Amino acid sequence: MLIAGTRESATVNAILVVIKMAALALFIAVALPVFDSSHFQPFMPFGFPKSGPSGSEVGVMAAAAIIFFAFYGFDAIATAAEEAKDPSRDLAIGIVGSMVVCVAIYMVVAAAAIGAVAYTGFADSAEPLALILREIGQPWAARVLGASAVIALPTVILAFFYGQSRIFFTVARDGLLPSSLARVSSRGTPVRITIFTAVVTSVFAGLIPLTSIAALANAGTLAAFVAVCAAMLVLRQREPNRERRFKTPLPWLVGIAGILGCLYLFYSLPTRTQLFFFIAQAIGVVLYFIYGHGAAARARAQKTA
Repeated sequence: MLIAGTRESATVNAILVVIKMAALALFIAVALPVFDSSHFQPFMPFGFPKSGPSGSEVGVMAAAAIIFFAFYGFDAIATAAEEAKDPSRDLAIGIVGSMVVCVAIYMVVAAAAIGAVAYTGFADSAEPLALILREIGQPWAARVLGASAVIALPTVILAFFYGQSRIFFTVARDGLLPSSLARVSSRGTPVRITIFTAVVTSVFAGLIPLTSIAALANAGTLAAFVAVCAAMLVLRQREPNRERRFKTPLPWLVGIAGILGCLYLFYSLPTRTQLFFFIAQAIGVVLYFIYGHGAAARARAQKTA
């Protein structure tokens, strides 16, 4: 779908999102009638900060550091800036608007789930929402939800592939990947880099457990968000008069809060994930100085020639 074109893939994605929203609405409608507030006691049974031995971290922040995986799609919107008709308007509405709506949906679904069945009854399930529906005597709703989840799963994959392929496209255009990958087709889509992204992600998906991928991807994304916040503050000092189509309000408050918040989430990740992240960064730095630094310099020289 991404190779076919952004407009075509967006249309299919919109249909799948409607299916997903309908399934979540069904879950809420079926679960709320059996809501039991006593399931919320004790509140935060494992406490707020990360606790527990390495490999078995628990607590609100330990969970938040993993569920952060669900917030990747919002930064993917920013990668579409070059393809937006009115970036200053469309990006602001797309990022902030979708985040507000999704956070509200996440909270309502979570509250309905815990209210229907105590968290101990579904915490270890691979399909918690469907399990809850079966537990409250609604197997038909569980089947509908399961089928909807399978059908709508491509919405998540589509958003990730879109964002990552555009990031790789920019990296290739800057010379850090072979520049031949940064070519677009006659339809205006980066076919080569999309296929490259599919191959790379398929290898990781086939060899590494999903939980490990999610945790390590969270670490990398949090580091990227810290870099974005820091870069925004640096640019405000270095180029205060630069035109900003999408201007961050209260930059020093937002930037510093963003950096501290991401660092706290990173600290809340499993210790093993943090170790793997630093090893991966060290390998990346070595590869950059072996290949990337010279390749980027050659790309810049070709652009100025």
